[in-house]
Amino acid sequence: MRPLMVTSIGVTCAAALTLPLAAPALSAPVPHASSARPPSVSPQSPGAGPPAAPADPAGSASSGSTPAGPASDESRTATGDPSGSGEPDARAAGLAGSTQSLPLEPIAASSDRSAAPAAPGRGLDRRTTRPFSLLGVVWDDADAEFHGTVQVRTRAAGGERWSDWQDVETHNDEHAADLGSDERASGAVRGSTAPLWVGASDGVEVRVLPEAAEEQGRSIVVRLPEGLRLELVDPGPDPAPESAPAGQAGAVPGGRTSVTSASLPVRPGPPPAGTATVVPEMLTAASAAASAVNAEFAPLGASVIPAMTQAETAEAAAEAAEEAAGAKPYIGPRPRIITRKGWGADEKLRERNFAYTKTVKAAFVHHSATGNNYTCKQAPSVLRSIYRYHVKSSGWRDFGYNFAVDKCGNIYEGRAGGVSRAVLGAHTLGFNTNTMGIAVLGSYSSTNPPAAAVTAVAKLTAWKLGLFGRNPKGKVTLVSGGSNKYAKGRKVKMNVISGHRDGFATECPGARLYKKLGTARTSSAHLQGR
Repeated sequence: MRPLMVTSIGVTCAAALTLPLAAPALSAPVPHASSARPPSVSPQSPGAGPPAAPADPAGSASSGSTPAGPASDESRTATGDPSGSGEPDARAAGLAGSTQSLPLEPIAASSDRSAAPAAPGRGLDRRTTRPFSLLGVVWDDADAEFHGTVQVRTRAAGGERWSDWQDVETHNDEHAADLGSDERASGAVRGSTAPLWVGASDGVEVRVLPEAAEEQGRSIVVRLPEGLRLELVDPGPDPAPESAPAGQAGAVPGGRTSVTSASLPVRPGPPPAGTATVVPEMLTAASAAASAVNAEFAPLGASVIPAMTQAETAEAAAEAAEEAAGAKPYIGPRPRIITRKGWGADEKLRERNFAYTKTVKAAFVHHSATGNNYTCKQAPSVLRSIYRYHVKSSGWRDFGYNFAVDKCGNIYEGRAGGVSRAVLGAHTLGFNTNTMGIAVLGSYSSTNPPAAAVTAVAKLTAWKLGLFGRNPKGKVTLVSGGSNKYAKGRKVKMNVISGHRDGFATECPGARLYKKLGTARTSSAHLQGR
């Protein structure tokens, strides 16, 4: 199925005329050579960092850190400074973060990994880098399967101690656009591991080793994909706080008034065109477009969509759907949602068009597999890092998930296109059409998800699924677009609230979070008044 494409420029055709300066050029994801962005030398990105390991003994071959020279011609071209010093300040350049892309070098198998094959892998020795807070490994061919292990250790920014070795989740191909989709066929998509949040760091060491396989009674080594690179992502500074209280009618940053229609439809579908608005002075065309699709809920440029009571939500939905008097829609109260502007999304990164499907039949719950070593205050930085990794490193059109939830239960807008609309995501390979994806930030294979996060999933699904008439405790039939569990075209009956593993043979959303989905379904249905 080809999704409906809607240009974000058209959404704000009237509003864009009020921009004081020309908007920056917008484009689709670019080839990988452009993923090495100008470096950030802004104050350290917030991050707790991984557990520290004891310092190496003096004289150890791996002790200390070796300053890294330029990673490649790509880095030198991007920075304009082959020496690796004197880079422009990210704040002064108006950049929302940066990415360092380092090609991995051949290494021998590490002596402390007896279970690994005695064959060369790829990696990087300890080295000093520009600041970063999240990392991952990518390779050229998105269809090339990765069979091996990735381990990293990092040095906390400004310190001397190195972390223990940490595993990077390598099975990430199931979080992607569907095979045959425009996004998948763009030519920009690359294979990638899951990203790992390590907190503010300025040093890294990585080893990538192929796994052993049995063939006709003998052990062989599986080849690693070509073009392996380490991506180091700096999320950049948090967005400046709004100058007006969030949710105040007509108040927008910059002191200008947003003129929005109170009768804008809540009905899911393509965003309304020609909405009469006044654009806050600091909004680009791209950021105005991402905000305008939520104009029925909050002023243009708002950082937060405020919560509503169930009565207010039901009344607004009934009016928009022109339902008969007395009809009772089963819709949970709209929860508070932090917008893309609220968490600091750089709208210049994503593809300018929005992509939609016809409806939302089900919600797939994921864990981000980025680790649990973050604070709720750092969640916006984690989101900006994942967003940049999805777009600049993995070659996707935008942030993959439709929504994200942090450990404190805060709900965040994900892929652009409107929180109430059927936005096509890249979260559940084979089942992105007519579904939505919710990522709970963290790793929940062996760690219990916080109750606040499970409650947030229930609140979000009660509202969003209710807009499309779905019962959170019900079943739905979906058609597979092709996965390792269901062949393309197969009709599959699933829970309306499902885990990623229900559509793909994967560990996601982690065994501990998956066990909580029954609770989420019951709570979500209760919030709908069922």
